[in-house]
Amino acid sequence: MSIDTPFTKENLDAYLKELGKEFRKLNGTKMSAEIILIGGAAILVGYGFREVTYDIDAVILASSAMKDAINHVGDKMGLPNGWMNADFQKTASFSDKLSEVSTYYKTFSNILTVRTVAAEYLIAMKLMSGRQYKNDLSDIAGILWEHQKSGSPISREAVNKAITTLYGENTALPPVSQRTIDDAFSDGDYEGAYNKIRKNEKQAKDILLDFDHAYPGELKGENIDAVLEQARQKRKKDNGER
Repeated sequence: MSIDTPFTKENLDAYLKELGKEFRKLNGTKMSAEIILIGGAAILVGYGFREVTYDIDAVILASSAMKDAINHVGDKMGLPNGWMNADFQKTASFSDKLSEVSTYYKTFSNILTVRTVAAEYLIAMKLMSGRQYKNDLSDIAGILWEHQKSGSPISREAVNKAITTLYGENTALPPVSQRTIDDAFSDGDYEGAYNKIRKNEKQAKDILLDFDHAYPGELKGENIDAVLEQARQKRKKDNGER
């Protein structure tokens, strides 16, 4: 789910604070709740290379009162119902191991514990998703870049182990994800990779918007990569490239 108003690290914390208060009001203090932020939300709270996200995906471990609390906060703060959701659990990037590999972020109202995902596992999830028109691939390069700058580089072995932990042995990544991670570790220029991939992601998004405008209703999840490849090949041909 996406919303028109972007989330930042600052307003996300404000929404989580309100959520803790609302859940405490609805559910009392005897039973706590836990939320694990993943995707763009996890990038926001852990890194500085992305300033906004339009999606708040999370693993929500709480009583049924949490759904009402999320909706009440949405009404109060001008967000749509379901502004925080667990829809990603239907995608290839979900793993039932996420709770085991999550790390503590903050506690709100002494009732709501918010956790996030450690770097190598976040990379593994982004690799499994591998959407060329979102931030999946640039997020991978961004995480590697920030850890490189901080003097705590992430090894290929750590990423491979994270993939195995979340998804099992011999997991096959989407081809574009495999190329991205291979190129990133081979070159080592994570900043350059980030900037190049972000440019490609923006281009991919424009291509898909143009296609959807020209052929309404024809763009499906299963044909997105083919549409992008055809458009890129046509662009190369038009520019006289090989």
